[in-house]
Amino acid sequence: MNVLVNMGASQTSRRQKRGASWTPEVYLGRVCRVVRTGFSAQTLAVLASLLEGRTEWQHGYDLARRTGLKSGTLYPILIRLADRDLVEARWEEEQPAGRPRRHLYRLTAAGAERASTAMAAVKTKAKVTARTRPAVAG
Repeated sequence: MNVLVNMGASQTSRRQKRGASWTPEVYLGRVCRVVRTGFSAQTLAVLASLLEGRTEWQHGYDLARRTGLKSGTLYPILIRLADRDLVEARWEEEQPAGRPRRHLYRLTAAGAERASTAMAAVKTKAKVTARTRPAVAG
């Protein structure tokens, strides 16, 4: 929906004083939907870590240790990736003595494909950026 807002006839400009019939208007555009095509740096770190052990089930503590992400960042990323069917999650089958069961994660086939594509795109972008930056004399 596009809206034109008239700022009012009470505001006079120099043009209006000279006889021009000009009224300032402001265009307010509304964004209906934002589509993100890429992944954040943190999500890429999680995907890279999951991609290393593609078929193995990994628990969040190991992922946090390898990526350096705090749990408040890591687990929302894993939940979003699971909601998008890029990661599958399950609980440990056995109840270990002295601690609760862990949630385990691994990439799905679609997730592995998207992760590989994203990693390749990042490497390509890094190469292009390195080539286009001027050399620093030192």
